[in-house]
Amino acid sequence: MAGQLTIDSGDTAWMLVSTALVMLMLLPGLALFYGGLVRAKNLLSVMSQALGITAVAILTWVLWNYSLAFSAGSWFVGGISKAGLAGIGADTAWAVGTDGKAVPELVFAAFQMTFAAITAALVIGALVERVRFAAIMAFATLWLTVVYAPLAHMVWASEGLLFKFGAIDFAGGTVVHINSGVAGLIGVAFAGPRLGHLKEAMPPHSLALTMVGAGLLWVGWFGFNAGSALEANGLAAVAMVNTMVAPAAGLLAWMGAERFVSGKPSMLGGASGAVAGLVAITPAAGISGPVGAIVLGSAASLVCYGFVGSLKNRLRFDDSLDVFGIHGLGGIVGSMGTAFVALPMLGGHGAADYSLGWQLARQLGAVAVAIIWSAAGSAACFAIVKAIMPLRHERDAEREGLDIADHGERAYNY
Repeated sequence: MAGQLTIDSGDTAWMLVSTALVMLMLLPGLALFYGGLVRAKNLLSVMSQALGITAVAILTWVLWNYSLAFSAGSWFVGGISKAGLAGIGADTAWAVGTDGKAVPELVFAAFQMTFAAITAALVIGALVERVRFAAIMAFATLWLTVVYAPLAHMVWASEGLLFKFGAIDFAGGTVVHINSGVAGLIGVAFAGPRLGHLKEAMPPHSLALTMVGAGLLWVGWFGFNAGSALEANGLAAVAMVNTMVAPAAGLLAWMGAERFVSGKPSMLGGASGAVAGLVAITPAAGISGPVGAIVLGSAASLVCYGFVGSLKNRLRFDDSLDVFGIHGLGGIVGSMGTAFVALPMLGGHGAADYSLGWQLARQLGAVAVAIIWSAAGSAACFAIVKAIMPLRHERDAEREGLDIADHGERAYNY
Protein backbone atom coordinates (compact mmCIF):
# COMPACT_ATOMS: atom_id res chain seq x y z
CA MET A 1 0.00 0.00 0.00
CA ALA A 2 2.80 2.39 0.94
CA GLY A 3 4.28 2.08 -2.53
CA GLN A 4 1.03 3.29 -4.07
CA LEU A 5 1.06 6.53 -2.11
CA THR A 6 2.53 9.74 -3.49
CA ILE A 7 3.66 12.45 -1.12
CA ASP A 8 2.05 15.74 -2.20
CA SER A 9 4.27 18.79 -1.74
CA GLY A 10 1.37 21.23 -1.44
CA ASP A 11 -0.39 19.21 1.24
CA THR A 12 2.91 18.72 3.03
CA ALA A 13 3.58 22.47 3.03
CA TRP A 14 0.12 23.16 4.47
CA MET A 15 0.60 20.56 7.21
CA LEU A 16 3.99 22.04 8.13
CA VAL A 17 2.38 25.48 8.45
CA SER A 18 -0.57 24.07 10.41
CA THR A 19 1.77 22.34 12.84
CA ALA A 20 3.60 25.61 13.47
CA LEU A 21 0.26 27.41 13.95
CA VAL A 22 -0.85 24.95 16.63
CA MET A 23 2.48 25.43 18.41
CA LEU A 24 1.78 29.17 18.26
CA MET A 25 -1.51 28.51 20.08
CA LEU A 26 0.41 26.96 22.96
CA LEU A 27 3.63 28.95 23.08
CA PRO A 28 3.06 31.82 23.44
CA GLY A 29 -0.76 31.92 22.94
CA LEU A 30 -2.11 29.83 25.80
CA ALA A 31 0.77 30.86 28.09
CA LEU A 32 -0.14 34.54 27.62
CA PHE A 33 -3.89 33.91 27.84
CA TYR A 34 -3.59 32.03 31.12
CA GLY A 35 -0.73 34.20 32.39
CA GLY A 36 -2.74 37.40 32.16
CA LEU A 37 -5.62 35.87 34.13
CA VAL A 38 -3.64 34.98 37.25
CA ARG A 39 -2.23 37.28 39.90
CA ALA A 40 1.22 38.73 39.16
CA LYS A 41 2.88 36.56 41.80
CA ASN A 42 1.93 33.44 39.82
CA LEU A 43 2.57 34.58 36.24
CA LEU A 44 5.88 32.76 35.74
CA SER A 45 4.47 29.67 37.43
CA VAL A 46 1.70 29.33 34.85
CA MET A 47 4.00 30.07 31.93
CA SER A 48 6.60 27.61 33.24
CA GLN A 49 3.96 24.91 33.53
CA ALA A 50 2.89 25.48 29.92
CA LEU A 51 6.54 25.40 28.84
CA GLY A 52 7.32 22.27 30.81
CA ILE A 53 4.22 20.40 29.64
CA THR A 54 5.16 21.18 26.04
CA ALA A 55 8.53 19.50 26.52
CA VAL A 56 6.98 16.50 28.31
CA ALA A 57 4.36 16.08 25.58
CA ILE A 58 6.92 16.26 22.75
CA LEU A 59 9.26 13.69 24.27
CA THR A 60 6.60 11.22 25.40
CA TRP A 61 4.85 11.53 22.02
CA VAL A 62 8.03 10.55 20.18
CA LEU A 63 9.01 7.81 22.63
CA TRP A 64 5.67 6.01 23.04
CA ASN A 65 2.44 8.02 22.85
CA TYR A 66 2.32 8.43 19.06
CA SER A 67 2.55 4.66 18.77
CA LEU A 68 -0.18 4.17 21.40
CA ALA A 69 -2.43 6.60 19.52
CA PHE A 70 -1.84 5.74 15.87
CA SER A 71 -0.29 2.30 15.44
CA ALA A 72 -2.28 -0.89 15.01
CA GLY A 73 -3.84 -2.25 18.16
CA SER A 74 -7.25 -2.71 19.71
CA TRP A 75 -10.44 -0.64 19.76
CA PHE A 76 -9.06 1.26 22.74
CA VAL A 77 -5.32 1.76 22.25
CA GLY A 78 -2.59 1.17 19.70
CA GLY A 79 0.52 -0.94 20.10
CA ILE A 80 4.20 -0.11 20.52
CA SER A 81 5.38 -0.90 17.00
CA LYS A 82 6.11 2.78 16.34
CA ALA A 83 7.65 3.60 19.74
CA GLY A 84 10.52 6.01 19.24
CA LEU A 85 9.04 6.64 15.76
CA ALA A 86 10.58 3.34 14.73
CA GLY A 87 10.31 2.63 11.03
CA ILE A 88 9.26 6.18 10.15
CA GLY A 89 11.66 8.00 7.85
CA ALA A 90 11.64 11.02 5.58
CA ASP A 91 9.93 9.04 2.80
CA THR A 92 7.39 7.18 4.94
CA ALA A 93 3.96 8.21 3.67
CA TRP A 94 0.71 8.83 5.54
CA ALA A 95 -2.40 8.69 3.36
CA VAL A 96 -4.56 11.82 3.42
CA GLY A 97 -7.29 10.87 0.99
CA THR A 98 -8.60 8.09 -1.20
CA ASP A 99 -6.72 9.06 -4.35
CA GLY A 100 -3.23 7.94 -3.32
CA LYS A 101 -2.15 11.34 -1.99
CA ALA A 102 -0.06 11.43 1.17
CA VAL A 103 2.09 13.56 3.43
CA PRO A 104 5.23 12.38 5.24
CA GLU A 105 4.21 10.45 8.36
CA LEU A 106 6.72 12.55 10.31
CA VAL A 107 4.63 15.63 9.50
CA PHE A 108 1.44 13.91 10.59
CA ALA A 109 3.13 12.76 13.81
CA ALA A 110 4.39 16.29 14.52
CA PHE A 111 0.94 17.77 13.86
CA GLN A 112 -0.69 15.34 16.27
CA MET A 113 2.11 15.99 18.77
CA THR A 114 1.03 19.62 19.04
CA PHE A 115 -2.54 18.51 19.80
CA ALA A 116 -1.31 16.35 22.67
CA ALA A 117 0.78 19.20 24.05
CA ILE A 118 -1.94 21.83 24.05
CA THR A 119 -4.54 19.44 25.49
CA ALA A 120 -2.36 18.65 28.50
CA ALA A 121 -1.54 22.35 28.92
CA LEU A 122 -5.22 23.31 28.91
CA VAL A 123 -5.76 21.25 32.07
CA ILE A 124 -3.51 23.47 34.19
CA GLY A 125 -5.92 26.40 33.85
CA ALA A 126 -8.19 24.73 36.39
CA LEU A 127 -5.35 24.33 38.89
CA VAL A 128 -3.28 27.51 38.65
CA GLU A 129 -1.93 29.37 41.69
CA ARG A 130 -1.80 26.29 43.94
CA VAL A 131 -0.30 23.14 42.37
CA ARG A 132 3.43 22.42 42.40
CA PHE A 133 5.44 22.45 39.19
CA ALA A 134 6.87 18.97 39.85
CA ALA A 135 3.40 17.55 40.46
CA ILE A 136 2.11 19.03 37.19
CA MET A 137 5.02 17.52 35.25
CA ALA A 138 4.42 14.09 36.78
CA PHE A 139 0.69 14.34 36.09
CA ALA A 140 1.23 15.37 32.47
CA THR A 141 3.54 12.40 31.85
CA LEU A 142 0.99 9.94 33.25
CA TRP A 143 -2.10 11.60 31.78
CA LEU A 144 -0.82 11.81 28.21
CA THR A 145 -0.13 8.07 28.36
CA VAL A 146 -3.15 6.80 30.29
CA VAL A 147 -5.85 9.18 29.04
CA TYR A 148 -4.92 11.22 25.98
CA ALA A 149 -3.23 8.67 23.69
CA PRO A 150 -5.94 5.99 24.10
CA LEU A 151 -8.76 8.49 23.56
CA ALA A 152 -7.04 9.85 20.44
CA HIS A 153 -6.81 6.26 19.20
CA MET A 154 -10.48 5.63 19.89
CA VAL A 155 -11.57 8.75 18.00
CA TRP A 156 -9.10 9.10 15.11
CA ALA A 157 -7.48 5.71 14.44
CA SER A 158 -9.32 3.71 11.77
CA GLU A 159 -9.78 0.77 14.15
CA GLY A 160 -10.69 2.93 17.16
CA LEU A 161 -13.96 2.38 19.00
CA LEU A 162 -15.55 5.77 18.35
CA PHE A 163 -14.21 5.98 14.80
CA LYS A 164 -15.90 2.67 13.98
CA PHE A 165 -19.03 3.82 15.81
CA GLY A 166 -19.29 6.72 13.35
CA ALA A 167 -18.94 9.65 15.76
CA ILE A 168 -17.80 12.88 14.10
CA ASP A 169 -14.91 14.74 15.71
CA PHE A 170 -13.15 16.70 13.00
CA ALA A 171 -10.46 18.36 15.12
CA GLY A 172 -10.84 17.41 18.77
CA GLY A 173 -14.11 18.25 20.51
CA THR A 174 -13.87 15.05 22.53
CA VAL A 175 -10.14 14.33 22.42
CA VAL A 176 -9.02 17.86 23.28
CA HIS A 177 -11.79 19.91 24.87
CA ILE A 178 -14.08 17.53 26.74
CA ASN A 179 -11.00 15.57 27.77
CA SER A 180 -9.11 18.58 29.18
CA GLY A 181 -12.24 20.09 30.76
CA VAL A 182 -13.13 16.93 32.65
CA ALA A 183 -9.50 16.37 33.67
CA GLY A 184 -9.39 19.91 35.06
CA LEU A 185 -12.56 19.29 37.05
CA ILE A 186 -11.11 16.09 38.53
CA GLY A 187 -7.92 17.99 39.36
CA VAL A 188 -9.91 20.60 41.29
CA ALA A 189 -11.42 17.81 43.39
CA PHE A 190 -7.95 16.49 44.25
CA ALA A 191 -6.18 19.82 44.77
CA GLY A 192 -8.94 21.79 46.47
CA PRO A 193 -9.59 25.53 46.11
CA ARG A 194 -7.07 28.34 46.24
CA LEU A 195 -6.53 30.04 49.59
CA GLY A 196 -9.16 32.75 49.89
CA HIS A 197 -11.42 31.36 47.17
CA LEU A 198 -14.80 33.20 47.27
CA LYS A 199 -13.50 35.17 50.26
CA GLU A 200 -11.02 37.60 48.74
CA ALA A 201 -10.65 39.28 45.37
CA MET A 202 -8.41 37.52 42.85
CA PRO A 203 -8.50 39.81 39.81
CA PRO A 204 -6.48 39.10 36.65
CA HIS A 205 -3.22 40.99 36.80
CA SER A 206 -3.07 41.85 33.06
CA LEU A 207 -6.04 41.61 30.73
CA ALA A 208 -3.77 43.05 28.04
CA LEU A 209 -1.72 39.84 28.09
CA THR A 210 -4.92 37.83 28.01
CA MET A 211 -6.13 39.72 24.94
CA VAL A 212 -2.83 39.08 23.13
CA GLY A 213 -3.05 35.42 24.08
CA ALA A 214 -6.64 35.16 22.86
CA GLY A 215 -5.65 36.65 19.52
CA LEU A 216 -2.82 34.17 19.13
CA LEU A 217 -5.17 31.32 20.03
CA TRP A 218 -7.61 32.40 17.34
CA VAL A 219 -4.90 32.69 14.68
CA GLY A 220 -3.36 29.37 15.70
CA TRP A 221 -6.77 27.69 15.63
CA PHE A 222 -6.76 27.93 11.83
CA GLY A 223 -3.96 25.37 11.89
CA PHE A 224 -5.84 23.36 14.49
CA ASN A 225 -9.09 23.12 12.51
CA ALA A 226 -8.20 23.70 8.87
CA GLY A 227 -5.05 21.66 9.32
CA SER A 228 -7.19 18.71 10.40
CA ALA A 229 -8.32 18.37 6.78
CA LEU A 230 -4.75 17.07 6.25
CA GLU A 231 -4.87 18.50 2.73
CA ALA A 232 -4.75 21.95 1.16
CA ASN A 233 -8.20 21.65 -0.40
CA GLY A 234 -11.82 22.75 -0.20
CA LEU A 235 -12.38 20.92 3.08
CA ALA A 236 -9.62 23.00 4.67
CA ALA A 237 -11.34 26.11 3.29
CA VAL A 238 -14.65 25.06 4.88
CA ALA A 239 -12.92 24.57 8.22
CA MET A 240 -11.13 27.90 7.95
CA VAL A 241 -14.30 29.88 7.25
CA ASN A 242 -16.09 28.15 10.14
CA THR A 243 -13.12 28.98 12.38
CA MET A 244 -13.69 32.64 11.54
CA VAL A 245 -17.44 32.88 11.99
CA ALA A 246 -18.07 30.64 15.03
CA PRO A 247 -15.78 32.58 17.42
CA ALA A 248 -17.06 35.88 16.05
CA ALA A 249 -20.60 34.80 16.94
CA GLY A 250 -19.47 33.50 20.31
CA LEU A 251 -17.69 36.75 21.09
CA LEU A 252 -20.74 38.90 20.38
CA ALA A 253 -23.10 36.49 22.15
CA TRP A 254 -21.07 36.58 25.39
CA MET A 255 -20.65 40.37 25.29
CA GLY A 256 -24.35 40.77 24.49
CA ALA A 257 -25.29 38.61 27.47
CA GLU A 258 -23.01 40.69 29.70
CA ARG A 259 -24.56 43.89 28.37
CA PHE A 260 -28.02 42.56 29.15
CA VAL A 261 -27.14 41.31 32.64
CA SER A 262 -24.70 43.92 33.97
CA GLY A 263 -24.91 46.79 31.50
CA LYS A 264 -21.26 46.57 30.42
CA PRO A 265 -19.70 44.15 27.95
CA SER A 266 -16.16 43.26 29.01
CA MET A 267 -13.05 42.55 27.00
CA LEU A 268 -12.51 39.37 29.02
CA GLY A 269 -16.07 38.35 28.19
CA GLY A 270 -15.42 38.89 24.51
CA ALA A 271 -12.24 36.82 24.61
CA SER A 272 -13.99 34.07 26.58
CA GLY A 273 -16.88 34.01 24.10
CA ALA A 274 -14.50 33.77 21.16
CA VAL A 275 -12.72 30.82 22.77
CA ALA A 276 -16.08 29.16 23.53
CA GLY A 277 -17.03 29.55 19.85
CA LEU A 278 -13.70 28.10 18.75
CA VAL A 279 -14.12 25.14 21.09
CA ALA A 280 -17.65 24.45 19.87
CA ILE A 281 -16.85 24.50 16.16
CA THR A 282 -13.78 22.28 16.53
CA PRO A 283 -15.59 18.92 16.16
CA ALA A 284 -17.83 20.29 13.38
CA ALA A 285 -15.32 22.46 11.52
CA GLY A 286 -15.25 20.35 8.38
CA ILE A 287 -18.92 19.40 8.22
CA SER A 288 -20.87 22.53 9.19
CA GLY A 289 -21.94 25.32 6.90
CA PRO A 290 -21.12 28.89 7.95
CA VAL A 291 -24.64 29.64 9.22
CA GLY A 292 -24.59 26.48 11.31
CA ALA A 293 -21.21 27.54 12.68
CA ILE A 294 -22.66 30.91 13.71
CA VAL A 295 -25.52 29.21 15.54
CA LEU A 296 -23.22 26.67 17.19
CA GLY A 297 -20.72 29.31 18.31
CA SER A 298 -23.47 31.51 19.76
CA ALA A 299 -25.19 28.64 21.55
CA ALA A 300 -22.00 27.34 23.15
CA SER A 301 -20.99 30.83 24.23
CA LEU A 302 -24.30 31.44 25.99
CA VAL A 303 -24.21 28.05 27.73
CA CYS A 304 -20.66 28.68 28.92
CA TYR A 305 -21.53 32.21 30.03
CA GLY A 306 -24.45 30.93 32.09
CA PHE A 307 -22.26 28.37 33.81
CA VAL A 308 -19.24 30.61 34.41
CA GLY A 309 -21.27 33.67 35.39
CA SER A 310 -23.66 32.00 37.80
CA LEU A 311 -23.62 28.27 38.37
CA LYS A 312 -19.90 27.82 39.04
CA ASN A 313 -19.85 29.93 42.19
CA ARG A 314 -23.02 28.28 43.45
CA LEU A 315 -21.29 24.93 43.16
CA ARG A 316 -18.28 26.46 44.98
CA PHE A 317 -15.59 24.62 43.03
CA ASP A 318 -12.47 26.54 42.07
CA ASP A 319 -11.94 25.91 38.35
CA SER A 320 -9.63 28.92 38.33
CA LEU A 321 -9.61 29.81 34.62
CA ASP A 322 -12.83 28.01 33.61
CA VAL A 323 -11.33 25.04 31.83
CA PHE A 324 -14.43 22.93 32.41
CA GLY A 325 -16.76 25.93 32.08
CA ILE A 326 -15.50 26.78 28.59
CA HIS A 327 -13.58 23.83 27.16
CA GLY A 328 -15.55 21.06 28.82
CA LEU A 329 -19.02 22.49 28.32
CA GLY A 330 -18.15 24.08 24.99
CA GLY A 331 -16.83 20.73 23.80
CA ILE A 332 -20.01 18.97 24.89
CA VAL A 333 -22.25 21.53 23.15
CA GLY A 334 -20.07 21.42 20.04
CA SER A 335 -19.93 17.62 19.89
CA MET A 336 -23.68 17.26 20.31
CA GLY A 337 -24.39 20.21 18.03
CA THR A 338 -22.28 18.65 15.29
CA ALA A 339 -25.16 16.27 14.58
CA PHE A 340 -27.45 19.24 13.84
CA VAL A 341 -25.11 21.50 11.85
CA ALA A 342 -24.22 18.58 9.57
CA LEU A 343 -27.79 18.52 8.23
CA PRO A 344 -27.76 19.38 4.50
CA MET A 345 -30.96 21.40 4.94
CA LEU A 346 -29.02 23.67 7.33
CA GLY A 347 -26.11 24.06 4.93
CA GLY A 348 -24.10 21.20 6.45
CA HIS A 349 -22.04 18.72 4.50
CA GLY A 350 -23.68 15.50 5.64
CA ALA A 351 -24.62 12.90 3.03
CA ALA A 352 -27.95 13.09 1.24
CA ASP A 353 -29.24 10.17 3.35
CA TYR A 354 -27.92 11.70 6.55
CA SER A 355 -29.89 10.58 9.65
CA LEU A 356 -30.04 13.14 12.46
CA GLY A 357 -31.30 10.62 15.00
CA TRP A 358 -28.57 8.08 14.38
CA GLN A 359 -25.82 10.71 14.30
CA LEU A 360 -27.08 12.33 17.49
CA ALA A 361 -26.93 8.92 19.18
CA ARG A 362 -23.37 8.47 17.97
CA GLN A 363 -22.36 11.92 19.22
CA LEU A 364 -23.96 11.28 22.59
CA GLY A 365 -22.10 8.00 22.86
CA ALA A 366 -18.80 9.69 22.04
CA VAL A 367 -19.40 12.41 24.62
CA ALA A 368 -20.24 9.81 27.27
CA VAL A 369 -17.14 7.74 26.51
CA ALA A 370 -14.91 10.85 26.58
CA ILE A 371 -16.30 12.00 29.92
CA ILE A 372 -16.07 8.58 31.57
CA TRP A 373 -12.61 7.79 30.17
CA SER A 374 -11.19 11.19 31.11
CA ALA A 375 -12.75 11.22 34.58
CA ALA A 376 -11.60 7.74 35.52
CA GLY A 377 -8.14 8.05 33.96
CA SER A 378 -7.52 11.54 35.33
CA ALA A 379 -8.56 10.47 38.83
CA ALA A 380 -6.11 7.58 38.66
CA CYS A 381 -3.30 9.87 37.49
CA PHE A 382 -3.92 12.49 40.18
CA ALA A 383 -4.17 9.76 42.83
CA ILE A 384 -0.81 8.30 41.81
CA VAL A 385 0.88 11.71 41.81
CA LYS A 386 -0.64 12.62 45.17
CA ALA A 387 0.61 9.34 46.64
CA ILE A 388 4.15 10.13 45.49
CA MET A 389 4.42 13.86 46.25
CA PRO A 390 2.32 16.72 47.64
CA LEU A 391 0.21 18.49 45.04
CA ARG A 392 0.39 21.85 46.82
CA HIS A 393 2.89 24.03 48.63
CA GLU A 394 2.59 25.08 52.26
CA ARG A 395 0.11 27.88 52.91
CA ASP A 396 2.81 30.54 53.41
CA ALA A 397 4.50 29.65 50.14
CA GLU A 398 1.18 29.75 48.31
CA ARG A 399 0.43 33.19 49.70
CA GLU A 400 3.87 34.44 48.64
CA GLY A 401 3.24 33.12 45.15
CA LEU A 402 4.30 30.11 43.13
CA ASP A 403 6.79 32.15 41.09
CA ILE A 404 9.04 32.30 44.16
CA ALA A 405 8.01 28.98 45.71
CA ASP A 406 8.60 26.92 42.58
CA HIS A 407 11.08 28.91 40.51
CA GLY A 408 12.81 31.44 42.76
CA GLU A 409 12.12 34.35 40.43
CA ARG A 410 9.53 37.05 39.77
CA ALA A 411 7.88 38.17 36.55
CA TYR A 412 8.15 41.84 37.51
CA ASN A 413 10.98 43.39 39.53
CA TYR A 414 9.91 46.83 40.71
